[in-house]
Parts: sequence; C-alpha cells; structure tokens
Amino acid sequence: MIRMAIANQKGGVGKTTTAINLATALAATNWRTLLVDLDPQGNASTGIGISAEEREFSTYDLLIDGRPLADTVRPTRIPGLDIVPSTVDLSGAEVELVNVSARTDRLKAALHGDSRHDVCLIDCPPSLGLLTLNALTAADTLLVPLQCEFFALEGLSQLLKTVEQVQQRFNPALGIVGVVLTMFDRRNRLTDQVADDVRSCLGNLVFETVIPRNVRLSEAPSHGLPALVYDHTCAGSQAYMALARELISRLPERRIAA
Repeated sequence: MIRMAIANQKGGVGKTTTAINLATALAATNWRTLLVDLDPQGNASTGIGISAEEREFSTYDLLIDGRPLADTVRPTRIPGLDIVPSTVDLSGAEVELVNVSARTDRLKAALHGDSRHDVCLIDCPPSLGLLTLNALTAADTLLVPLQCEFFALEGLSQLLKTVEQVQQRFNPALGIVGVVLTMFDRRNRLTDQVADDVRSCLGNLVFETVIPRNVRLSEAPSHGLPALVYDHTCAGSQAYMALARELISRLPERRIAA
C-alpha cells in the first residue's frame, strides 16, 4: 500500500479538500483507497459524509489505544473508498503521546500489513506536532497543498526543513511527490507572482495542475459530499480530476493482489 501524507502546517490551504477529492478520484479509477483523518477537527470525515454518531472507532483509538486498523476502518458512500474517521478525542492525543514509547511510530505500526488497499491518503492537522510527525513517519511520500499567497514560500521552507529532519531521524525513505498550488485566482496578479516564484524555486516538483478558487468546492462539504460527486462539472472538480491523473503518473505502479 502506498502511504501518502497531505500536509502543510499552515491552516486554510486546502489540505482536507485535496485529501477528500483526490481520494475520491483515485477510488473512481479503481484504486482501493483508504483515507485516514488525522485532524482532530474531523473535517475530512464530515466532508465525506460520516456523521459523528457513525464514528464508533477513530484515529484516536488507532493511535492511543492500539485498536487494530480493521476495527477503525469504515466504508464511505464512494465505491472503493474507506476511511478511518477522526473525533474530537484526537485533540488530546498530542499530550498523551508524549509519554508513549515509539510515539512517532504509532501510525506506521497501525498501517503496517494492510493488503486491502492500494493507496492510503493521510489528512494531517495544520501543525507540525506529533500527529503530523506520525503521518510523515508512516508515509512513503508527501503531497503539499500550497495556497497562492504572499507567505506561502516562508511556510513551505519550514515544512521542508521538518521533512529533512524526519528523513534524518525517523523515515529515510520519505519523499515528496509534489506541491499543488491551491486557491488560484488568475484575476489576482499576486497569485501569478507567487506561482512563478514557487515554480522557479521547486521546478518540476510543482504539479502543472492548479486548483482554482471555486464556490462549489466550498459548498460540497456542507452536503457531506466530495466536490467530484456534488458537482463533477465545476472548475474545482475538473481540476482535481486532472490533478489525480497527474498524481497517478508520479506514483509507483500498483501491485494488484491475487
């Protein structure tokens, strides 16, 4: 199973929207997909249509109580897409993990040996705390959503330093599959300037596909649906479908189970 963390310590950059819609797009192309909601806010769980009452077990149970992955995974209404939901209990996990042995390896151990899925997307919280460190330690690769705004590169440099530290201390195999520019507004000259700066700095690491500002992307979570299901014709959905195709071209070929 390919394990991909979707992370950026800055909030409001489109991490959860990217996680939900990429997971949906991958499932639609016959990748058996697992979405792990590692954000205590639980927005990925809500946005995929899992109500609070349906979250009997969560990522908290997975990380803190050591409950088996199979107990915490539940299907979604999207064929081929499963989720490990999050609850507010996860907000205390950072403190509880401090005194736990191998505290950065809890998620890696929980995901180890999963043969039911081809790919796992991990939606990280907007911080560089122990939850995100668990995701980066468990992941094969990292996808970074980057909002097209003035402080974007400053935040990105901090994240890249953290990735380098994780590679040195916890996960030498961690790579970066790419950076995706989000909330792109062609009417704003600053957006183009930021995009140009990011591409000149990171080159081919930046996906060609950009995710535009789009009202339908914002509306979809309130209906408990990915934008790709809520309105597959809108500009945001079309962009995420294009991003999924580009992402698949960068991922290792699937090893289909017999």
